[in-house]
Amino acid sequence: MHLTTNALVLREANYKESDKILTLLTEEGKLTVSARGCRKKGSLIASACQLLAWGEFTLYEFNGLWSVKETASERLFDGIRGDLEKVALASYFVEVTEALAEEGQPELGLLLMTLNCLHALDKLNVPLTQVKTAFEWRSMALAGYEPQIERCAVCGRPEPMEPHIHLGEGMVHCAPCRERLGEGVSMPLTTAALAALRHITWGPRKRLLSFRLDQDGLKRLSDASEAYLMTRLERGFRTLDFYKRLRIER
Repeated sequence: MHLTTNALVLREANYKESDKILTLLTEEGKLTVSARGCRKKGSLIASACQLLAWGEFTLYEFNGLWSVKETASERLFDGIRGDLEKVALASYFVEVTEALAEEGQPELGLLLMTLNCLHALDKLNVPLTQVKTAFEWRSMALAGYEPQIERCAVCGRPEPMEPHIHLGEGMVHCAPCRERLGEGVSMPLTTAALAALRHITWGPRKRLLSFRLDQDGLKRLSDASEAYLMTRLERGFRTLDFYKRLRIER
């Protein structure tokens, strides 16, 4: 059986002397494939068989295992590869995407959103923190963890007073309503940050990053997005740890 599809390389692992095992996110879903001989000098499939590469893959299946037959690189995101901080952040994006995607299940929305954020790192002059927080909130919404942000979850106020988001409950509330919620952590937002969160969650994918916040609002939204993702997925990410170390060292 053969399959030709576009795919993004989410993970690569060297195998034997000249092979790799790749995790791909295709238009049909996540796949684990073998790329035989891709590490040999002059390999025709080497370019597309690297982390963060986007291209066309022709795969063949034998005994239930997929292998790469042919590739055509379409985009390698060169503007990311020359910047270590961007490489670390892009690696975090694809590590989260791999964690959220299910083997063999269509994940077109997640694929397109991840590609949009990689494009932003590659070509757009947008603060990295803004791209990161947009990726985190939108990926949570696509994975079924969309927070309740229409109004205060306690009193129903459309525009919560001193808005906070409760990480465990996944809901926005007024600061004075906090005591009526259960245990757990609530993180402060600003009114503008809440508006940006609504845009990220509900807005068109192609306008994901078309919001502006002052430094304080963006920091609050970013701190909350990272904490919310970790709370929902109940795990950390080594690529995020590396990215944050680089930011501290700047």
